[in-house]
Amino acid sequence: MDLALQEFAKRIFPLCESYLLIDEFVESRSQFKHGLVNHAFAAALRAFLLDYQAMVAQLEHQFRLRRLSIQGLWFYCQPMTGSMQALSTVIRKVSANNYAGSAVLNLLQSQAKAMAGDSAVRSLLEKMTHSASNAYLSILERWIYEGVIDDPYDEFFIAENKSLQKESLTQDYDAKYWRQRYSLKKDIPSFLANIAGTILTTGKYLNVMRECGYNVQVPVSENSKLMTFGSNHQYLECVKAAYEFASGELLSLIKEKYDLIGKLRSIKHYLLLDQGDFLVHFMDIAREELLKKHDEISVEKLQSLLDLALRTTAAAADPCHEDLTCCVERSSVLKGLSRLKDLDIKNVSHGNDLEEPISITGLETFSLSYKIQWPLSIVISRKALTKYQLIFRFLFHCKHVERQLCGAWQMHQGVRALNSHGTAISRSSLLCRSMLRFINSLLHYLTFEVLEPNWHVLHGRLQTAKSIDEVIQHHDFFLDKCLKECLLLLPELIKKVEKLKSLCLQYAAATQWLISLSIDIPKLDEQSDGSVGSGKLKSKNPSQVQKVMTRNSAVTDSILKFEREFNAELQSLRPILSSSSQAEPYLTHLAQWILGAGNDQ
Repeated sequence: MDLALQEFAKRIFPLCESYLLIDEFVESRSQFKHGLVNHAFAAALRAFLLDYQAMVAQLEHQFRLRRLSIQGLWFYCQPMTGSMQALSTVIRKVSANNYAGSAVLNLLQSQAKAMAGDSAVRSLLEKMTHSASNAYLSILERWIYEGVIDDPYDEFFIAENKSLQKESLTQDYDAKYWRQRYSLKKDIPSFLANIAGTILTTGKYLNVMRECGYNVQVPVSENSKLMTFGSNHQYLECVKAAYEFASGELLSLIKEKYDLIGKLRSIKHYLLLDQGDFLVHFMDIAREELLKKHDEISVEKLQSLLDLALRTTAAAADPCHEDLTCCVERSSVLKGLSRLKDLDIKNVSHGNDLEEPISITGLETFSLSYKIQWPLSIVISRKALTKYQLIFRFLFHCKHVERQLCGAWQMHQGVRALNSHGTAISRSSLLCRSMLRFINSLLHYLTFEVLEPNWHVLHGRLQTAKSIDEVIQHHDFFLDKCLKECLLLLPELIKKVEKLKSLCLQYAAATQWLISLSIDIPKLDEQSDGSVGSGKLKSKNPSQVQKVMTRNSAVTDSILKFEREFNAELQSLRPILSSSSQAEPYLTHLAQWILGAGNDQ
């Protein structure tokens, strides 16, 4: 054969090879196991091959009429060669890597961009990409308009973990339902990469409403059909519109029908002691049960007493009060904090030496809980409720210390009529007042400097939130900020506060003994010389004089010991607060209240 003819033949043979490769790919990829995208791509290739076969039939007709030369054959085949080679390149990569779903779409799109210099080939590859993506976009359409994953071949970029159930939100502290029930896979189509998170969220919101029994569907018009994508970015507008609809509907459902803010306000009333009248009544009637060891307490009895306290106080007007339950934890607040790994606890090394009380009672382990139903459990999850409970237990114990000191103060006031000037009672009265000022200052800081301002910030943010994820973010931020400013994430400080509270309780428990001894001393005086509280013993019995002096000295020493320990602990807070307040400005308020209380004595 002439060399020129040989050269023409060599140019034509790759076209034949590409045809055979494409034809074989179409047959193999039309099988069910290869997925919808490959099916759509194979269908587009089959339509392209029909055009090629029509060209071959026309050439054969010309050949039979003896009007076709080899030069003419090359002339007619030349335009098709570039397209066939580009498609065969794509097919080889798809076959070699066994691509499916979004991987096929990404490959087609990248090849189309690579052929930017050849408009005909680029146009063909874009057409193939559009055809192959139709099946994928139909899956996407159902997800963002109905919240349904209709993905029989596991090609969609959103995965569903059916093992995670919504009930786990109210049972498991580390529930992963909201974060991992639906999640993004690695293979995301490049044209959807920037809005993959929005697409995921849109379907999640629709699913929540479906779980609530609402068959909500995004309004769909002809303009919102996701059948094409390209330079006009119309599909981006469709996704954005679907997201805004789903977000608005879910937020309206949770805030209005399920009254999220009302539920949060109710939790604030009880767990953050916003309305404490029920607690005063409860602590009075449940005192005997709460003084028992935590493993001897009857939770059922506590629950009945709590119900009684709720029904007989202002809490009865709250329609949510029936959701309040009581529970008894197994460890103190400090031990409970150390087990929660996700909390950002500062100076953890100091937290390891926090000693558990030898015999903790219900006063240290009592807590309130709250029944939360779906879908509010998305926002008020087990984790969020646990943080509320930690704050409540700290406040509850502070209230208990305050009540004990108030009882001690009343005992002091009861003996004011006696001429106790110069006796240990005056010193004890001053110490009791100092302790009361400390615990009242601490409670004032916790409630008016921490909880109330942060709640008002949260309430304002919830009013302007645009999505349920924003609501969750604001609520979690509120809880973490309250935990931090209530000192619960600062082990070194909380350890000092617990020590001070322990001293207050020890002193309150000893008050009755101290006062009774102090009162007995003037009585002995009266027996000696007939004058009450003269302060001078005129009895001629040396043993009685010695006895009175010994008791007076013991009482004074006990009070001075309490005073020294309390003042030492209070003053040791000063350097800690001073060094920490530069990094944590809120501690400045705490220093002003607590140390101010200490200086007033």
